[in-house]
Amino acid sequence: MTAAPAAPSYAAPARATELTGLPRTFIDVGQVDLFQTENIRFAEALSAAGVEVEFHLYPGAPHGFDVLAPQAQVSTRALETRYRAIKSLLSKQN
Repeated sequence: MTAAPAAPSYAAPARATELTGLPRTFIDVGQVDLFQTENIRFAEALSAAGVEVEFHLYPGAPHGFDVLAPQAQVSTRALETRYRAIKSLLSKQN
């Protein structure tokens, strides 16, 4: 059996080796999300490359928490934070 080919960096951005010059980045993840460590490392790498990063870690939240429990306080807080970040990004485009 052969190993699967590596995913391209546009499909798995945390595996990219060159991060300099990327735009501001918003990352949020649940504390018990299986991708938590990868997301934290990616945020750290972006920051080290000079990229402005807004990072949020939601305590006790699993992967897909906002879909699994959309009315939960953590989910509504995450959605409000995402909306605010998008609004901020769009207002800086003008």
